[in-house]
Amino acid sequence: MYKSITQFAAVLGTVSILGLTACGGAGPAPEPAENPNVLTAKNWVTAGAAGKAEAMAAVQELMAEDGLLYRSRYVGFGFTWDPTDAEGRMIVGTVTPGSPVDGLLRPGDQFLSVRGVEVNEANMGSLDFRGKPGEVVDAVILRDGATMDISVARGIIETPLSKAQMLEWMETGDAENWGPDKWKLHEAIGAGNVVYVWTQGWNTDDASGLPVDTHRVTRFEFNDAGKVVALGNLSEDRFALEQAGWTIKR
Repeated sequence: MYKSITQFAAVLGTVSILGLTACGGAGPAPEPAENPNVLTAKNWVTAGAAGKAEAMAAVQELMAEDGLLYRSRYVGFGFTWDPTDAEGRMIVGTVTPGSPVDGLLRPGDQFLSVRGVEVNEANMGSLDFRGKPGEVVDAVILRDGATMDISVARGIIETPLSKAQMLEWMETGDAENWGPDKWKLHEAIGAGNVVYVWTQGWNTDDASGLPVDTHRVTRFEFNDAGKVVALGNLSEDRFALEQAGWTIKR
């Protein structure tokens, strides 16, 4: 019970004011600001699809110095090369730390043959670098003008790359054929320092001429300063090969 009409009117007025506010009498509530990490993740993937220079600039600016790239795991040697070398050579660009060829190969080494098959521009992507783990593969490389026989037991490659290693790896890429023919950012969602981005890319396979499209989900983790400290992707690598007419068999 209220002690007076005055007290009741005061309480009723307070309720009325609150009610008007809640119902939008004072105007609609402002939209919540988008998580800045979501915006950064969008900028990252957009730059990555735009071109080599844009992608490397985004990594340089948006990745923390102690950030790590978690690449897709695979069985193989653990090195990269530029498939568009002007002279059609297979020259080692980077060596993955902790991989089967860590301490054996060096940047600048040139593969001459793998299991007796001479390396040329046409067969670089089909040599026996990938396959059963633990199986030994013999090869011949050229280093400082001298040939060298090597033997490598394939292993699982899962070592993440540092920011510096990531930029070194990206530097070996072909700027003219960097991004997809067509690209779309479907969705970007995040909570706090973790953001997921779903994208799709369309390309034409050089060998078969067939159209290939793949979906990718990229997971970003940020530090409190808004810099990327961890990055990883899930993509449809096998589906891409199947669309281009390739098969994978034991």
